Amino acid sequence: MSAGRYAPSPSGDLHVGNLRTAVLAWLFARSSGRDFLMRVDDLDRVREGAAERQLADLATLGLDWDGPVLWQSSRVDAHAQAVARLTDAGLTFECFCTRREVLEAPSAPHRPPGAYPGTCRDLTEAEREDRRRERPAAVRLRADVDSWTVRDELHGDVTADVDDLVLRRGDGVPAYNLTVVLDDAHQGVDQVVRGDDLLTSAPRQAYLATLLDLPVPSYAHVPLALNADGARLAKRDGAVTLTELRDAGVDVLAMIGGSLGFRGAGPQDWLDELDPEGLPREPWVVRPPALG
Repeated sequence: MSAGRYAPSPSGDLHVGNLRTAVLAWLFARSSGRDFLMRVDDLDRVREGAAERQLADLATLGLDWDGPVLWQSSRVDAHAQAVARLTDAGLTFECFCTRREVLEAPSAPHRPPGAYPGTCRDLTEAEREDRRRERPAAVRLRADVDSWTVRDELHGDVTADVDDLVLRRGDGVPAYNLTVVLDDAHQGVDQVVRGDDLLTSAPRQAYLATLLDLPVPSYAHVPLALNADGARLAKRDGAVTLTELRDAGVDVLAMIGGSLGFRGAGPQDWLDELDPEGLPREPWVVRPPALG
């Protein structure tokens, strides 16, 4: 099976930028003859009822999906098994650094700020014992490459740094870079369409997939929605969710379609109009209407 997917986190209602990305993921999948799957990434922040509202909003826009929704929390055993497999192969180490410590640590000259500096990579067993008394350990990948390259349908060849990424957080929760690789492979997802804020994460995820003997999907990272100040669109920007925009009299499908240069009335019409080469490459600046 080949498939595309959309995988929102149920931390709140989807804003119009999220909906636009979902539409594009659906269009890419359906126009290429793939199934379209839905996954709820519910391992982190979960707001009660948010997932159900998200799915309802997507259906209201005319998006459908194949098979049942996969809840990521149902896969924690598989996530743990993958960490154990990498650990048995000598490809992990315990890390006791806080996020702040990583951000404040000096980086190697060729590394971007915030890249993991290798603080805990070569601790002795005695040092690890001491640190375990201070806080629980996260588990990091012991990467043996500095960078990796993937092919993106909109951006071409993308090379980005690969550091010792977190596989399991200190609180025991599997980390996104691990779960997205495992769950996409589990679902047969071979096409990933998502926001371009994750573009530089694709190489590290592809590298991790190769270590786990999993296929690397094709990628298409689409521009984000920004507010008038150039910041990522958020709830505080006003009417940005489907319900708020409709209550303000906005035709949300027309709004999304217009931002992509489509002329049809909705997703089914847009299937014939989709041309990845012609899609906008710049962020979509959204100016929501004021709520009365």
